[in-house]
Amino acid sequence: MAVIVPFETPGASIEELVALVAPDMERVNATILSRTGSDVTMIPEVANHLISSGGKRLRPMLTLAMANLAGYTGDGHIKLAASVEFMHTATLLHDDVVDESEMRRGKLSARMLWGNEASVLVGDFLLGQAFRMMVEVGSLRALDILSAAAATIAEGEVMQLAAAKNTATTEDEYLAVIRGKTAELFAAACEVGPVIANRPKAEQTACRSVGMNLGIAFQLVDDVLDYGGKSAKLGKNTGDDSARARSRFLSCSPSAAATTPNARSGSRRSSAARSATATSTTPSA
Repeated sequence: MAVIVPFETPGASIEELVALVAPDMERVNATILSRTGSDVTMIPEVANHLISSGGKRLRPMLTLAMANLAGYTGDGHIKLAASVEFMHTATLLHDDVVDESEMRRGKLSARMLWGNEASVLVGDFLLGQAFRMMVEVGSLRALDILSAAAATIAEGEVMQLAAAKNTATTEDEYLAVIRGKTAELFAAACEVGPVIANRPKAEQTACRSVGMNLGIAFQLVDDVLDYGGKSAKLGKNTGDDSARARSRFLSCSPSAAATTPNARSGSRRSSAARSATATSTTPSA
């Protein structure tokens, strides 16, 4: 028997994290804006369309917070946090092309305004800028972690494409996809802080584990909300992700099934499940 619980805890908030890293995030945002500049006019137009459209910037905040936790006193965490955000933005631009999405963060997606080709190429530009900043930090280990994450994210996307044709996606396959395409960047974002602070390996591994588990939880909620949420509230078209393999597994999961439209019409749906889909918002970060 599946137990359905609300996704939001009353009073739960990331405001404490936001306040903790606010001064550094101002520097990260300034770096992001400066690094989207290009003599090719379309590049900053496309990049800034998505960057300025919202999102909590959770991943770079995690990089800053972990660097703070590790006692880091330099400036490298600023460029690494900006790199993490550029990597994330690039994957969104690419994802919207793959998923043929029309909406992103409550606005028309970049592909709808500038076309698929521009979205892909500007995503590539942002990845290039991300790696330039990583090199400037001067930590080979941090560069290795984030470059490995970029490769893993791409592998996760390809795994998802392959699994989309499989009508019997297993839980292990589903989790492998979300670890690759989502949780890996969370893990890398949390790991590089203690790395540049030269903390012991055990502490680096612990921070990576926090990021990995947070990323898995983040994507699980996002996928379930793709069934029960509303486009206006989520800021994207519901069903864009469910067309992919992740939701193919969720549709077979008893707990996820309780949040689908068919289940919502059933008389036995619990009040907790009703609360979850009625009040939750996507973790659009």
